[in-house]
Amino acid sequence: MRVLVCPTAFKESLSATAVADAIAAGVRRAVPDAGVRTLSLSDGGSGLIETLAAAKGGRQTRVSTTDPLGRPIEARVLWTAADEVVIESAEACGLHLLAPDERTPLRTATDGVGLLLERCAADGARRAILGLGGSATVDGGTGMARALNWRFLDREGRDLEPGGGALTELALIERPSLRIPLSVTALADVRSPLLGPDGAARRFAPQKGASPQDVDRLELGLTRLADVAARDLGLDVRDLPGTGAAGGLGVGCLLFLDAELVQGADYLLAASGFEAALADADLLITGEGAWDATSGLGKITRVAVARAEAAGVPAVLVSGRIEGPVPAGLETISGDGNWLDPEAISRLVEEHLRARG
Repeated sequence: MRVLVCPTAFKESLSATAVADAIAAGVRRAVPDAGVRTLSLSDGGSGLIETLAAAKGGRQTRVSTTDPLGRPIEARVLWTAADEVVIESAEACGLHLLAPDERTPLRTATDGVGLLLERCAADGARRAILGLGGSATVDGGTGMARALNWRFLDREGRDLEPGGGALTELALIERPSLRIPLSVTALADVRSPLLGPDGAARRFAPQKGASPQDVDRLELGLTRLADVAARDLGLDVRDLPGTGAAGGLGVGCLLFLDAELVQGADYLLAASGFEAALADADLLITGEGAWDATSGLGKITRVAVARAEAAGVPAVLVSGRIEGPVPAGLETISGDGNWLDPEAISRLVEEHLRARG
């Protein structure tokens, strides 16, 4: 039996590599003569650097930046060529950088992402692959733009405070006099639009610490951003897929970086050689920390499962908790709502495969 193991990271818990190794160990205990191939996957969020390092090689460095509350930190970047850099936005604006009582998306901002882009450009980057996902922010990418000398002003001509809560007061967007010489491909981890029930505020802000009242204010602020951008920048971004990724950082990439915004799952499955590996597999085992209503919005595990189904390869999903509907025929291994550690993953996979025969 040939088994393709290709999970994504379990957020705030285990890297994609750690999950893949644990699944592979369980497979080998259950089926000692199985041929096992592992791929660590990312859809643009956590694990992007390790996924592209495995696919393209390169060297990792650290760059000084700031976290979602403006505190100094260092973030990893991956140089895949002298002029090409891979950046995970979550390294600067990620939810994992904040303690639970610091998660306040009315105030958290993406300035650190802009600093990473600026400093990598100063170090010679002319192309950037920017992963979007896992953010603690809902500021529409305005913090990123502010770090690149864009200005966001209220009706009195004053600069807005950082964070998504201040966007309700937005009256004017001013372009910078100079733009960084960087061509950006932004990888959205979801297909979500900026606004509405599946948008940046209503679907994802509660996961980042927003109360129902906060969600309403954030939705109003992003709506204001879309309105002012249409007037001042001539771009209508309301319904474009992927613009709601990373708290609206997707829309910020379009508006303020002239980026190419693509679905991260498609980009990274192609880069990792997934299709060739799937064609040589008898079974696919994938996984993510939690399978829920957002999994069907373009997350890589759902895309991988769909491709396995199309290829006639049975698939198994490993997840700490399963809170949403799964595709017909998809086998599941669940932690029943508990975060899984590597040994628990290995044991559950072994038990499932032995029972499966």
